[in-house]
Amino acid sequence: MFKKQIKSVDSDFSTTEQRLLEAAGETFAELGYRAATVRQICEKAGANVAAVNYYFGDKEKLYMAVLRSVPDAHAEKYPPRFGLRPEATAAEQLRAYIQSLLRRIFDAGRPGWHAKIVAREMVEPTRALDSLLEEVARPLHRELAAIVRQLLGPAANDADVKLCVLSIMGQCVYYHHARAVLSRLYPEQTPSSEDLARLVDHITEFSLAALRDLARRRQIQIQTDEARQA
Repeated sequence: MFKKQIKSVDSDFSTTEQRLLEAAGETFAELGYRAATVRQICEKAGANVAAVNYYFGDKEKLYMAVLRSVPDAHAEKYPPRFGLRPEATAAEQLRAYIQSLLRRIFDAGRPGWHAKIVAREMVEPTRALDSLLEEVARPLHRELAAIVRQLLGPAANDADVKLCVLSIMGQCVYYHHARAVLSRLYPEQTPSSEDLARLVDHITEFSLAALRDLARRRQIQIQTDEARQA
């Protein structure tokens, strides 16, 4: 069932497994999990109707494998640390994280169903959503939270860290989710690799400035409180 822990999808697929995953991704994205049938998926994949049970166990496990294949593929292509050296500063880690996240979001090479199926899951959630959050979204948030905590310093509280993490995430996803609106507001701005690099710089610098200012204000607050208690 979906509440069980997600297992990573083996990258060494058989041809039939890969065809089933691709066919399932397209079908689930078009019809949704509930309306899609195993028979439809197998027909699209050119596979025997028993193939889903043989390779994945059942329709639920196939759906989870499809959803899991999206972040797996992106994480392999765009690792969060982007080859940073172990002693990289927190600011360097933040830039690498933002670069990785933006490249995952705007990856034009991914199949068209990737974005559709994730969007559908958010609008019409299945029991898979909780597992996805625990196995995919939560680790990403924890990684960013660790970076943010370093930048804010010991004076920051958990609420500060959470709000800063959400603010950074929000900046990144906004440019993708609102692209239909942005293309009309700023028709002269066409997406390109140069634009993406500029966006990485902007979000990183903007976020670092805000984090450093918040760290400074929290430190002043602590010093003020200590002075009052003295």
